[in-house]
Amino acid sequence: MTRIDFHTNVPDKIAYACRLVRKACNAASASGAKSRIVIMTEDSAQLARLDAALWSFSDVDFLPHVHVNDPLAPDTPIVLADSDSVELPQADLLVNLARRAPAQFESFPRLIEVVSADEDDAAAGRIRFVAYKRQDFTPAHLSVGKA
Repeated sequence: MTRIDFHTNVPDKIAYACRLVRKACNAASASGAKSRIVIMTEDSAQLARLDAALWSFSDVDFLPHVHVNDPLAPDTPIVLADSDSVELPQADLLVNLARRAPAQFESFPRLIEVVSADEDDAAAGRIRFVAYKRQDFTPAHLSVGKA
């Protein structure tokens, strides 16, 4: 069953996603494992901001990533998607920045829902939290920023 974690009150979802992905990649690398991560964005505009941020957020870390439709997606550790209407690749972790629940989340061992302090985003996050509970999942909650 998919482990679901909500990270709420996030001040900047893009910056947070970059740090989260870096941490997950470093943890996998330290254990000698290969890690695959899919990041779902709200739309193509957010995907473009995330893509740019992953290239520039750190001078010392390289986080190889491509769009889900890229021919290199099967061989790239981090895959970005702005729609789950395409088949998402198998991965260890799905990070959701969108306000909708990813349709294919149950095919991932772990899902992290990143929810900002914005009231509309927080309301959408509460709806997803309740929906997961109705499906017999037990989402965990981590409040990142101060409310």
